[in-house]
Amino acid sequence: MQPVTIYTTQMCGFCHAAKRLLTSKGVEFTEIDVAMNPDKRQEMMARANGGYTVPQIFIAEAHVGGCDDLYDLERVGKLDSMLAG
Repeated sequence: MQPVTIYTTQMCGFCHAAKRLLTSKGVEFTEIDVAMNPDKRQEMMARANGGYTVPQIFIAEAHVGGCDDLYDLERVGKLDSMLAG
């Protein structure tokens, strides 16, 4: 399974929804809380080509986008193949 990284904040409902989907699929992920860490927020924005909202989700080095993008991949049947590599 490909490594998954999700940049989040604690109070973000979309972050919680994205983590729920990943957890329901048995996906382990690295969560990086950017709320109190400006260096990690800058890292996230650099990786996400300027994306500053959370969540920002990456599968391996591929930028998935946010929660809606993750659910769209699931809806069209592409998420599992991305996770598998």
